[in-house]
Amino acid sequence: MAEDSKEAPESGAKHPGGRPTKYDPAFAKQAAKLCKLGATDPELADFFEVSIRTVERWRSEHPEFCRAVKVAKAAADQRVERSLYQRAIGYSHHAVKILQNGGDVITKEYREIYPPDTAACIFWRMNRDKERWHDKQEVEHGVTGEVSELLKAIDGRTRGLPNGG
Repeated sequence: MAEDSKEAPESGAKHPGGRPTKYDPAFAKQAAKLCKLGATDPELADFFEVSIRTVERWRSEHPEFCRAVKVAKAAADQRVERSLYQRAIGYSHHAVKILQNGGDVITKEYREIYPPDTAACIFWRMNRDKERWHDKQEVEHGVTGEVSELLKAIDGRTRGLPNGG
């Protein structure tokens, strides 16, 4: 590789003026698998035995690594969104209960039912429709009319009193 080349050094190659990079192109595929399972940047750093800053640098210096992490994290996020939605509206699934009766193993198939979850509904709505479902209330404070005049009169009377203003 030419000294003035802008290409990233290969694994083990020395950065100009620095130590060799630990990055290997195979890391993109490994990172994608980990992120699909929900791994965070600190967990990637732990897996690759580097600092979080190094993972961030790899994301900026290696487009294939950045793309793999972004796509895989988006897939994991979509799974969580679908699960939250299912929990919000309620769902059911096929299940098997394993029992023992007098030394015999008995399997009993049944349908497990999860009713809609109010907290999941609220969380889903607050994130999907922030204008209508926000958790913050705007309250405007102000005094007008007769109450305002009364407060001004009381304030005027107390100004000359000790500890009155």
